[in-house]
Formats: sequence, structure tokens, C-alpha cells
Amino acid sequence: MPRSLFLLLTLLGLVAGALPATASPGSGDRVRPLAKAHAHNDYEHDRPLFDALANGFTSVEADLYLVDGELLVAHDPEDLDPARTLRSLYLEPLRRLVLSGGIYRGRPVDFQLLIDLKTEGESTYAALDAELRTPRYRFLWTAFRYERVWRGPVTAVVSGNRPRATMAAQRDRLAFYDGRIANPDDLGPGSSATLTPLVSDNWTTLFSWNGIGEMPAAERARLREIVATAHDAGQRVRFWATPDQPGAARYAVWRELVAADVDHLNTDDLAGLAEFLRANGS
Repeated sequence: MPRSLFLLLTLLGLVAGALPATASPGSGDRVRPLAKAHAHNDYEHDRPLFDALANGFTSVEADLYLVDGELLVAHDPEDLDPARTLRSLYLEPLRRLVLSGGIYRGRPVDFQLLIDLKTEGESTYAALDAELRTPRYRFLWTAFRYERVWRGPVTAVVSGNRPRATMAAQRDRLAFYDGRIANPDDLGPGSSATLTPLVSDNWTTLFSWNGIGEMPAAERARLREIVATAHDAGQRVRFWATPDQPGAARYAVWRELVAADVDHLNTDDLAGLAEFLRANGS
């Protein structure tokens, strides 16, 4: 991060609170960031965000519910806990890290917070948008304004029940849209990376291969065509529902994803993916 930008971010953060003396434990000070590592359901780990950072992850996912005006993070409604808010689990820790020298101290990264809206889209997005804009956090985000993208320490991307029309109409936007690979309006030249920098989809709906035996040549070609189309449009690619149990099938799929230059590999097994990516030079 340029020194002038860091000083500006520090000044903005000090308006809303004191600069912390040190980053929280597990902030990844001595860990090499892994550009392709995405923590699916990150909040289910013992230390949300920090376990991912300790393993070098550069993208984390949080499921979001709007409950009585509060933005709560959980996988299912029965797991909701008033203490587990988006602010406490992610926004406040990210703020502290950025103001303490960076999410990975001294190592500039493109960091993604993927926010999966589980409750009704319009109201949940409105509450999220308001939260992102609070002076305490606004400086964190990559933003779309004046018809261009301005990079920030964190890029918030909205998935799940995302209100596309509402987001597309915003001329000053602090979050981006997670498109679907199967939707021609989201992938490639029919879309815009200033709205949809990420396209994701369920692996099992696009491919029959599950890592057993050789990947069919036609499916390998389709995978690489998807990635090439997205990259030509300035978009990143992610698949969910890839095999995630340790074993030959998982590693075979991960090898094909890396070979095709898929941008985010999706996992619940932080240490397993980190070990794989480092062993394969990714």
C-alpha cells in the first residue's frame, strides 16, 4: 500500500476511534498470502477471519441475516446469536488490521469479503449498505463512484439474495455483485466488471466430473473457456460444491482448477487447501 494512502486511511480511522497498538493475534504477519484461497463459511471456524488469515487466505465468506435491524452471521436461522454480528466478527477486526499496517502486514493483497445474504434481498442489502458507509468503516472498501472502481484494502462482494437492479443503479457503491456463470448477463462481455467482478456457480450443475478418474476432455475445455471468458472481461471465477473431503478426488479437482487459473478455490479445510497451494506453488 502506498505510504500516502496508508496515512490517509489512518487519518480516516482515527476520526472514529483510536489506532490500536497491535494487530489481533493470527493476523498473518508471518504468513505468505495465498491469492487463490477462499474460506467457505469462514465464520464456522474457531476464530472467524483470523484462522483464515493464519493460513494465508485472501477471501472469506460470511452468511448474513437481518434480524430486528441487526446484521447477524450464521449458517442457519437456528444458529443465530445476537453477539455474532457482521461488525464484531469482520468489520471491526478488518478495521484494526488495516490501521495496524495491513491485513497482511507489509504484504499488499487484494482481500475479498464475500457476504451471502440469507434474508430478503432488498432490506438486507439496504442495511448492509448503510453499515459499510458508516465513517468508522467506509475507508476499508473498494468503491465504485464517478464511473470507475477505486481500490481499497477490502472488496465486499454480495452473494445470495442480492438485489441486482438496486446495486446496478447505485452511482456510489461500496459492494459488488457475485454473478452466476450460467447466466449470460453475468459472465463475459454482456456484463461489467465494475458491477460483477466475480462470477460463481455450483460445480455439480456445470460439470459431471467429481475428481474420480480423468477429467473428460470436453469438460476440461469448458472449464478453461469459462475462465478465459471471465478473465477477458476482467472478472474472477469461483466454484462451490467441489469435493472437499481429504483424498484423491479433492486434490484432482483442485489441480484442474489451478491449471485452468480459477481465481478462488473454495474450502472448509483451511489447513488442507493452504498446504496444497503451497506445495503446488500457487
